[in-house]
Amino acid sequence: MSNVTAQKRAATSSRQRIAIGLGLLVSVVFLYLAFRELQPEAFLDRLSEVNLLWLLIGAATYSLAVAVIALRWQFLLRAVKLVPLWPLSQIVAIGYMGNNVYPLRAGEALRVYLLKRNHDVPIAQAATTAVVERAFDGLVMLSFIIIGLLASGIASPEIETVVSFAAPIFLLAMLVFFILAAQPNLLRRVVGLVARILPESLANLVHSLTDGVIAGLEGLRSPLYLAGTVICSFITWGIEAVVYWMVMAAFGLELGYPVALLVVGTVNLAGLIPASPGQVGVYEFFASTVLMAAGVPQETALAYAIVVHVVIWLPVTVVGFLFLARMGLGINAVQQARTTEVPQSVVDPGD
Repeated sequence: MSNVTAQKRAATSSRQRIAIGLGLLVSVVFLYLAFRELQPEAFLDRLSEVNLLWLLIGAATYSLAVAVIALRWQFLLRAVKLVPLWPLSQIVAIGYMGNNVYPLRAGEALRVYLLKRNHDVPIAQAATTAVVERAFDGLVMLSFIIIGLLASGIASPEIETVVSFAAPIFLLAMLVFFILAAQPNLLRRVVGLVARILPESLANLVHSLTDGVIAGLEGLRSPLYLAGTVICSFITWGIEAVVYWMVMAAFGLELGYPVALLVVGTVNLAGLIPASPGQVGVYEFFASTVLMAAGVPQETALAYAIVVHVVIWLPVTVVGFLFLARMGLGINAVQQARTTEVPQSVVDPGD
């Protein structure tokens, strides 16, 4: 290994450690904000009263949402390569596990890496579809918040802050994606101008990546694939909102489905805040904030936030680990994925 390469890796490792440390700090701050006025006895009483049957039904229902997410990814990938739904579902579960357990949203890089390793889908195309997915997720979350606010009449400054921060990001991202999908030569011309001042080897690499990005956006140019992507986006998150409603039922909360939509939209958009794996702290703060704005006592709201987080987090994490092991891989697969040339802009508004 050359000294230059070693120095680059050391610098990258240092930046990663700083990012991990900042994420942990963010989680601690939000945990403090969520729990600072909690009455422990009332909190534990609410946890002890949860209906476990509803939780089991919710956890089983969540697996259906994961399958529909895989179907959506299949629509975006069809223009590149048709990957069977069952293997794609396994990769999606592994990606969720990676985001839930490893720092820096490693699950996104991991699923792109596995798509290349197992199905020979080029990295640039796979990564582009993953980024497009996140943009669709953001728009669905925004629509859920709007529907939830209109239907429930809930008012919360925290929710308004999340929307005002996230809306421009996802709207701009989708606008850019659709422009590039409709006018691929526009990106080629811009890149061509930049490539003129680069060394030949680097210019060739930039052109190759550009072609990969354009190919990854091919699914947006097909009305059928685009419709499938949009429909699956709303269905999968709608199913997840059903899971949130089931956990409300487990607590005996007589809150309607629009409140579940509002919780789903808020906690997932809040996922833009860099925190520890699984969005610990951030998730609990925003989920409980929505319920308290709906008139739920703090102890019940926090108990709900923790339980629904476990229902969403635990099953897919365990299943993801099992799928990863069946592929003959272990925790080192994350490091292998990180050393793969995956764009750093691949982000999740949430689990």
